[in-house]
Amino acid sequence: MKVSVLNLLPLRQGQDYQAAMTDMVTLAQELEELNYHRLWIAEHHNMKSVASSATVLLMQHALANTNHIRIGSGGIMLPNHSPYIVAEQFGTLETLYPNRVDLGLGRAPGTDMVTARALRRTDDLNPHFAEDLAELAGYFYDSNPVHAYPAAGLALPFYILGSSTDSAYLAAKLGLPYAFASHFAPAMMEEAIAIYRRNFQASDSLDQPYVILGANAILADSNQEAQRLATTQLQSFLGIVTGQPNGLQPPLDSEEQVWQSYVEATKVPHFGPIAFQREDIIHREKMIVKQMSQVSLIGDSTTVSQQIQELKDRVEFDELIVNSYIYDQAAQIHSFALLKAAVDRF
Repeated sequence: MKVSVLNLLPLRQGQDYQAAMTDMVTLAQELEELNYHRLWIAEHHNMKSVASSATVLLMQHALANTNHIRIGSGGIMLPNHSPYIVAEQFGTLETLYPNRVDLGLGRAPGTDMVTARALRRTDDLNPHFAEDLAELAGYFYDSNPVHAYPAAGLALPFYILGSSTDSAYLAAKLGLPYAFASHFAPAMMEEAIAIYRRNFQASDSLDQPYVILGANAILADSNQEAQRLATTQLQSFLGIVTGQPNGLQPPLDSEEQVWQSYVEATKVPHFGPIAFQREDIIHREKMIVKQMSQVSLIGDSTTVSQQIQELKDRVEFDELIVNSYIYDQAAQIHSFALLKAAVDRF
């Protein structure tokens, strides 16, 4: 089974954007040494805690500093961009780095609606994903009235990204690989992948369905240490849920300490003489964070191998792509080495 990595370029506490981008290059080089299949870079906007706003530029930087690992977009949020410009940019990347570039495409804005309006310069924020995708493909097939050089005639692989069932139907209809974002939106994982496999139609680029499954992964030499490192992930998801994303924070001793720190930073409300208890304050946040991070592989290599098998028992996938919220980069790279060993058992 292939294993790959998704990078959002989160800033570690105290980092600036340049340092986060340097970390990205270091990570790409280490993943190449570990024989990971691909590294995908996300697209996010108006998020101070991540450096993944200019996806294509970051891809080029990663490609220039590696030799053979595939580098892709995870993904280009197509409604934010002119399909013509995307074709020109990715045609250029494919020309400079042949057979190493992936074009992962999503229909979400990758941001809030106000920022989406600033990106798109229109009040029409409804995605026209299928139409945009057909136009984009036409530039590579060189079948559109306008030509996009150097994309024209290049066989660049497309991947459809999704977190719901809508993109599953489209990926199946077009006969394209499907990457499901269960690392943060696992609710429809089984249903969406079943729809994709059931409705898949073979195409010139793919004769069988191909599923890339997103997951979070945090490994260490012991389960206890992995759980400690995972408190950084918990803090990250909690920041997203509460609208206060603040990058990667140092790990705390336990999950309970994360929630305790959150409560201490939250004013305890009173209703007359009654003070709400800590569990009253954090119940909603706990439930949402638990749901978002449900597909997380946390533990030592043996434990994670068991978790991967349990995941494979739930849903059929061909490749695992992982996101990793680990504060210390050396610990993160060690985690990826342990994960590669765990995946290689399958």
